[in-house]
Amino acid sequence: MLKTVLLATSLIATSATPASAKPQKPSQPAATRNSTVQGSTPYAQREDAMQFADDLAARRGLDREWVRQAVGQARFLGGVPKLMLPPASGTAKNWRVYRSRFIDPIRIRAGVRFWQEHREALARAEQEYGVPAEIIVGIIGVETIYGQQMGSFRVMDALATLAFDFPAAHPRAKERTEFFRRELEQWLSLANRTNIDPFEVKGSYAGAMGLGQFMPSSWARFAVDFDGDSRIDLFKSPTDAIGSVANYFKGHGWTTGMPTHFAVQFDPATLKLDELLAPDILPTFSAASMQAKGGVLEAAGAQHTGPMALVELQNGGDTPTYVVGTENFYAITRYNWSSYYAMAVIELGREVAAARATTTAK
Repeated sequence: MLKTVLLATSLIATSATPASAKPQKPSQPAATRNSTVQGSTPYAQREDAMQFADDLAARRGLDREWVRQAVGQARFLGGVPKLMLPPASGTAKNWRVYRSRFIDPIRIRAGVRFWQEHREALARAEQEYGVPAEIIVGIIGVETIYGQQMGSFRVMDALATLAFDFPAAHPRAKERTEFFRRELEQWLSLANRTNIDPFEVKGSYAGAMGLGQFMPSSWARFAVDFDGDSRIDLFKSPTDAIGSVANYFKGHGWTTGMPTHFAVQFDPATLKLDELLAPDILPTFSAASMQAKGGVLEAAGAQHTGPMALVELQNGGDTPTYVVGTENFYAITRYNWSSYYAMAVIELGREVAAARATTTAK
């Protein structure tokens, strides 16, 4: 069994301290050392942030002053809350445009290189976790173009901003605020446990990190030491990133050998489109019940024994694209709650696999 370590990257730590060890207070945190940090007001001036720090320290058994120092020196990133807002009402989704952002010659060529360089790790991950290499390649390609774009925001600032200043205009503001507060708690717990400065790590504006853009809770639960060097490095070890992405999907119900989706057509005489779309991307219908509501499945889909969902991908003002997603399609959406994202991952992986096959055959 692979030894799972909570967090240690070559950028931020060399060894982990035991969970029972007394936390080390950074004598001169990066927030103080760097006079050109992003953001403006430090959260030390916010009573709610300091109360959160006190509660976190008590709940997790962490050094109160260390936690207050970390939370207090985090800075508000003014542009980040706007990035969390959904598109303006009336903005048409467009699968073709969305797809073009992720499936292009540059990303495909980078994917072929990544697969060639790490083919042994990908093959081992597929064998051990049952997740196809092309799905893993699709995820890492969509997320960071194989490590080229891992984010430039200090994770501590990003998480604090979204924990304490998530935009109230968001339709799920309360739920998302609680999510980011949990992620901030996870991040500080990981930083404390591994004795690192929580301000040194950079990631996305939402606080995601590494080649696969893991949030702190996903790092704690699913990151694995897949290269066997007794530490986890999702920034500079593609092998660790590959194993961790595969482990993430296995932990979210990936079923080995199951297709992600099937083609579908409609029988206008029996079609009950609203009923088929009502569960959204949650697999709900059997093949028989879907076909009874007018969803005509291809042969493989008609024989599928698990639940399925009708997935609608809008194309602006044109006719939407429809597919029938399986539980494995749904598993991909656990990485990012979007059917558009899941299809981009699937199709990028397939395009890379096809390009690689062509390259290998030459």
